[in-house]
Amino acid sequence: MLATCQQGYERHLTGELVRAGFPPREQGAGWVVCGSDASREPPDLAFAHLVLPAPRELRGGTVNALVPQIVDFFAESLRDERVEAAWPCGWSGAAGMAGLARRVIAGEKTFRDLLRRRLSRVARLALPGMPRGVGSVRGLYVFFTDFDRAFAARTAVLGGQRRMADDPASPSRSYLKIEEAYGVLGVAPRPGETVVDLGAAPGGWSYSAAQRGAQVVAVDHGLLKGGARGHPRIEHRREDAFGFRPAAGGVFDWLLCDLIEEPHHVLRHLVQPWLKQRWCRRFVVNLKFGRADPLAFLSELRDPSSPFAAHAASFRIRHLYHDREEFTVVGEVKR
Repeated sequence: MLATCQQGYERHLTGELVRAGFPPREQGAGWVVCGSDASREPPDLAFAHLVLPAPRELRGGTVNALVPQIVDFFAESLRDERVEAAWPCGWSGAAGMAGLARRVIAGEKTFRDLLRRRLSRVARLALPGMPRGVGSVRGLYVFFTDFDRAFAARTAVLGGQRRMADDPASPSRSYLKIEEAYGVLGVAPRPGETVVDLGAAPGGWSYSAAQRGAQVVAVDHGLLKGGARGHPRIEHRREDAFGFRPAAGGVFDWLLCDLIEEPHHVLRHLVQPWLKQRWCRRFVVNLKFGRADPLAFLSELRDPSSPFAAHAASFRIRHLYHDREEFTVVGEVKR
């Protein structure tokens, strides 16, 4: 099994895989290869962006030398399968290797040219790039660990992380995190929905929700900036995020929270009451693990006694593409 992650977090992904019973064999910049039991489903991983279960390992002198092998692998896998719909064709490679990304792009183009000559109808249905969303998706996925080595698989398990486009009016880079988090959850605020953003300043998350048509209550003693300041759908309450409560009987559609606070304090004094009292229907919570052991903290978040496990109907924990030393937790509250 091959799993990819944000460069620099390979050690954390390795530790997460070990705890899940998948001991790693080797790792590189942004990837880990480990043994896999075909009878076991890949685990839900916070640090993994992409998982290729049981991929075919291919070796050759160059990227171009590997392309015909990838075509053969794909054609062979189609012997008992009829392709009737569009299929994703995602190619990527190890981070930090000068020139590899350019060669992978060129290799993918060569692959499509060769596939058109061999299986023209199937080639016409290819959708270049990684698909959006979370979960298992069938197509063709190729990951290069070096110029002369690739892993190819027909199925990929997507974590939902992806690089987002910035908005010049957004008050901060945190805007990118919330936009990415919506993709992990699979839903985003809609016009007419209500959002509370606890610890809002400078307003990146409030701005994101308001731009989507939601009515936002931004709670923070600090100032809102950029597009969040004076936005007609944002009400700024200069109050303490930990003390703010909805009006009697009130429920927000969304709870957003990205506080620079000790994560256990946030869990006990903010997340716990909001989820337990059902003051929100959905949530996106960012928790900093900078000074904590991230793997131990991850186990705490998944433990049955955590506020998420106890009060959420479903939730996902991710280390996003735009996260640093932090986890983003998304989910829906039990009715």
